[in-house]
Amino acid sequence: MTEERSEEYTRTGPSISCTDTHICVNNLTKIFKKDKSETVVLKDFSLDIRKGELITIVGPSGCGKTTILRLIAGLIEPTSGAVLINGKPCTAPGADRGMVFQDFALFPWRSVRKNVEFGLEIAGIPKEERRERAERYIIRAGLEKFIDSRVHELSGGMKQRVGIARALVGHPDVILMDEPFGSLDAQTRNIMQTQLLKILDKTDQTIVFITHSVDEAVFLSDRIVVLTKRPASIKEIIDIPWPRPRDRADPGFTALRKKILAELEEENVMEN
Repeated sequence: MTEERSEEYTRTGPSISCTDTHICVNNLTKIFKKDKSETVVLKDFSLDIRKGELITIVGPSGCGKTTILRLIAGLIEPTSGAVLINGKPCTAPGADRGMVFQDFALFPWRSVRKNVEFGLEIAGIPKEERRERAERYIIRAGLEKFIDSRVHELSGGMKQRVGIARALVGHPDVILMDEPFGSLDAQTRNIMQTQLLKILDKTDQTIVFITHSVDEAVFLSDRIVVLTKRPASIKEIIDIPWPRPRDRADPGFTALRKKILAELEEENVMEN
């Protein structure tokens, strides 16, 4: 990026066409009910996601980002509307989607290898095949020296790499990441962002990435979806043409980050 390219991103509105898209979120409404009260988190929310893109979703706290991810994962059902993956309704969790959580969600009594193998084991993959596949992704994650280590022996960044390897080893079409680096310190977080791009470099998987960090979104994304306050709607979608790796000190990077932060601040002010 250069200063002359500082405005070379495009703003678009939401698209609801499911043609030639990998994930189609179509007119979703989600209402949570407790006792006699109702909370409308999403209302008529639509978004299409292309095959192989890394898309991040940012928005005010509590606006419904994680709810969108859980609906795509099939972990919860919409009140109305639908999620389509490759044109087929998504109504339950499936092997075509892998999930990476903020809190690692690893089994402390298992080794790195056994944690990565877990999903393959549940799926009934033969022992030798799951061992070979797990080792391949552990090496890709740069953890080969810790393959037989227990979880308590790993740093936070290493634990998250185990979580990413576990999500990838099943060869899902879609990776859903819910603030995966949110609990890490700033330096480790930056390292993990770069590591994630290296791990995914040889795949064509579609990534939906939830984050509170605008800096992280600009660094990683093909597109950034900026949400309004709850009930969430799309404020804008930003296409980023800059190649990776990206320079955080570049004027264009800084300008885009500043614009998105201003939009989120506007939503927070409106809510207050």
